[in-house]
Amino acid sequence: MGKDRIEVDGVAVAQTERIYWMLNKPHGLVTTADDESGRETVYTKLPDGLPWMGPVGRLDKASEGLLLFTNDSEWAARITAPESHLDKIYHVQIGALADGVLLEALVKGLRCADGESLQAKSARLIREGGKNSWIEVVLDEGKNRLIRKMLESRGVEVLRLVRVSIGPLKLGGLPKGVARRLSADEKRDLDAALEAHQKAAPKEGTRRHSNTGTPQ
Repeated sequence: MGKDRIEVDGVAVAQTERIYWMLNKPHGLVTTADDESGRETVYTKLPDGLPWMGPVGRLDKASEGLLLFTNDSEWAARITAPESHLDKIYHVQIGALADGVLLEALVKGLRCADGESLQAKSARLIREGGKNSWIEVVLDEGKNRLIRKMLESRGVEVLRLVRVSIGPLKLGGLPKGVARRLSADEKRDLDAALEAHQKAAPKEGTRRHSNTGTPQ
């Protein structure tokens, strides 16, 4: 069987290797390749000499944690698609003591100032101090600034927001500001999770939302 050959001006074009990386994004970086305001971007934390990669979804400037990069646009689209429903876990420090009423409201759903109804898949208390708390919020869909909007609707200040996992992929002990390539096992596990959700999708019925965005 013959193989396709791509040429430009008679010269064969080598197929670019598909690569998959993760970064522990620090606070203060914007998720873009070039910022018109001159702000530091997440690309300053990637090693030199890599092929071009795009971010898989986004974390806003104030958010931290797990951010994926790849040059495999089809795979990136599957990760961020609303129907993938991969759990994204966030650890959020808030300027209040989190009680059962707040956690229950996040899961039941809240109507924000713009009239948008938003909800988390689950929420629980991690720990609390005298005046603030750390909570864990799990999302299985993307909606622009979802966590921040929900907490703002209750008058709760977000002090820190860290994404610690996407599906089976964990941020783990990766130092802040450091990027590394996904292992073969990590990539395989993410693909298996995507496949499992795809097979289950027809049985799930209508979901709450279908918009994609920056869900923090």
